[in-house]
Amino acid sequence: MSSARLPAFRNARSAFRLRHALTGMAVLAIAALGGCASDEVPYEERAVEQIYNKAMDHMEDGRYIPAAKEFDEVERQHPYSEWARRSMLMSAYANYKVNQYDETILNAQRFIALHPGNRDVPYAYYLIGLSYYEQISDVGRDQKMTENAVAAFTELVRRFPASEYSRDARLKVELALDHLAGKEMEIGRYYLKRHDYIAAINRFRVVVERYQTTTHTPEALERLTEAYMALGIQTEAQTAAAILGYNYPGSEWYEDSYALLAGYGLEPVENKDSWISRAWQSVTSVF
Repeated sequence: MSSARLPAFRNARSAFRLRHALTGMAVLAIAALGGCASDEVPYEERAVEQIYNKAMDHMEDGRYIPAAKEFDEVERQHPYSEWARRSMLMSAYANYKVNQYDETILNAQRFIALHPGNRDVPYAYYLIGLSYYEQISDVGRDQKMTENAVAAFTELVRRFPASEYSRDARLKVELALDHLAGKEMEIGRYYLKRHDYIAAINRFRVVVERYQTTTHTPEALERLTEAYMALGIQTEAQTAAAILGYNYPGSEWYEDSYALLAGYGLEPVENKDSWISRAWQSVTSVF
């Protein structure tokens, strides 16, 4: 899994002369996770530069939980300052470093809502996407986190295609879509083994229609060939095999489909009126 990089904020040094204003480079050098969950920040009215510098000291020491608390304190005591805006995103980053994903997402979402025109909004979306992405579970479990990651990264790429974070977001979307397709395949195979062919076809259809660019598509087409042949719907089976042959001619899945049809004296032939043929012509990349 990836680790988020801290964005380089503009105007890093101000009249406050903060020793550790955000250039991003110092934080990137921090490797160890740290911090004590029991640390509390008692309310004590302090100058904004004092609170912020203490938070940055914690960051440099790898004490991310107390750092997050100090950044939150900047917001609490000086809500309308420039440093409150910076602290909101820094708190999100600090929480991300210790896998406190709910807090990361909440702070990043608040940053986007309150500062929609800020140059660091792409990074906020990126943090949200990473927070969901790093909670993705195996295909045997619920995939809500995968869907949320895809939504966050897709929004980032849609709104900020030239952002430095968009390239990684695109890659992670493709990986997440492959994961979602894998979930559909697992369920489809289960139904196929139980001879519940209609239910199996519905799952494999999702892969062909929604996740056509993933690695699971060749198998989905082969399984459709199997399921349609089992139902005696030969034209659909032939179409699935034909599409498979056109696009993945050297795959083992095409060899299996071809052999299955040949066993019944049939060959792969595409029916242009088939949903499979129409789906193949219409589905494009999410980007």
